[in-house]
Amino acid sequence: MSVENLAEFIRILEKSGELRRVDVEVDAHLEISEILRRTMYSGGPAVLFTNVRGSDMPVLGNAFGSMRRLELGLEMTDFTQIGERIVSMTKMDVPSGMLGKLRKLPELSKMTDSFPKPQKSGPVSEVTGERPSFDTLPILKTWPKDAGRFITLGLVATKHPETGTRNLGVYRMQIIDETHAIMHWQKHKRGAHHGDIAGDRGERIPAAVIIGGDPATVFSGVAPVPEGLDKYLFAGITRRRGIRTIPCRSIDLDVPAEAEIVLEGYVDPSDLRTEGPFGDHTGYYTPPEPYPVFTLTGMMRRRSPVYLTTIVGKPVLEDAYIGKVIERSFLPLMRMFHPEIVDFAMPASGWFQGMAIISIKKRYPGQARKVMMGLWGTGQLSLTKIFVVVDHDVNVHDINDVIWAITTRADAARDTMIVENAPTDNLDPASPLVNLGSKMGIDATQKTPQEGFARPVQEQVTPDPETADRVDSRWADYGL
Repeated sequence: MSVENLAEFIRILEKSGELRRVDVEVDAHLEISEILRRTMYSGGPAVLFTNVRGSDMPVLGNAFGSMRRLELGLEMTDFTQIGERIVSMTKMDVPSGMLGKLRKLPELSKMTDSFPKPQKSGPVSEVTGERPSFDTLPILKTWPKDAGRFITLGLVATKHPETGTRNLGVYRMQIIDETHAIMHWQKHKRGAHHGDIAGDRGERIPAAVIIGGDPATVFSGVAPVPEGLDKYLFAGITRRRGIRTIPCRSIDLDVPAEAEIVLEGYVDPSDLRTEGPFGDHTGYYTPPEPYPVFTLTGMMRRRSPVYLTTIVGKPVLEDAYIGKVIERSFLPLMRMFHPEIVDFAMPASGWFQGMAIISIKKRYPGQARKVMMGLWGTGQLSLTKIFVVVDHDVNVHDINDVIWAITTRADAARDTMIVENAPTDNLDPASPLVNLGSKMGIDATQKTPQEGFARPVQEQVTPDPETADRVDSRWADYGL
């Protein structure tokens, strides 16, 4: 059975020793974030603050701040299963004959089980009709020079104005007043694309901000799923059972029934206001920029909701662990398009888009560059600044092994590829222009004569097998 909601996840974390309660009074202005950062940097637990000054809502932070917590929440230890389920669905064809259909029924049933299950009401609609106001929530100010209070783990639901495909994205929101906030959806994100389409029509785009929910749905909001894949369906694929949804009261959107809080409203693409600065996951304040305004029109919540938040800053913090699950879960999809890929890693210190390391089973000259160019043309990987490609015998998760490959198999002039005037992450503090800069690819694979390597390939040193076996068998005798 999948974890159904945040309350159940809290119970699981507490039972597993992965959560601590703080019952003394704490302040949402800087204090909670300072506690959460120190706890994360020291490898500590999730924290539930039960006594927040000026609010009757508990605040939960660092909920996904370890691989163990994510394993508990998503109920798996091998996250490649998520991508494998998507790959298997893309390969599934429905047979025309009756006998073939009967044989395929179990597989078809598994697919349909992942679709959302519409309901008229649910736990998140226990309280409706309140005057909507951001001031009823314990929204944090995270860093001293932040422009104000920010919602940092709200799942922003929109749907494509033409196709109706639903999206969930995590975009920070700077609070302006009781009913207005600035929506920081970057140009390359799907929510911004939906907003642009609406703006071209002279329309506002309905949006719902979902706070709290089951871990699979929260993960789905962060995950960069393939274009056209409905995020609610992706949540069902992740948890192996479709989520229940209910309609909003003031806008034409449906939202997860098991959420803690839902903020209903719309984004006006023509109403741009200055957002930021904000201390982000690069470890720098992002400078002020214009973004569209979200207007709050309605609110639903549980009777006793928990406000879920996350803290970002210089790695490694909570988002790095979510990034590791994304890395693992999307590996099967990368292999589907690039079968030579063996493994893939995004080092946590590279804040997702900074660097990725790919190992391949190399068969022909130039293959490393082919993989780099292919990945730079794929979804959110188009924003990755640096790719390093290594051979299959290099462990992409061991940075020392990767550095060894770079320094022994790459020549700086021959094996470094620079791509200029390419899309960059909006948050990149080093790019010369916002959203535009350069990329670097390092081919750290062993070069072949066809690639201009005229020297004999030097032989790697390896132990004598017979001696190694003898030492293995006698290891306990050495007393080491």
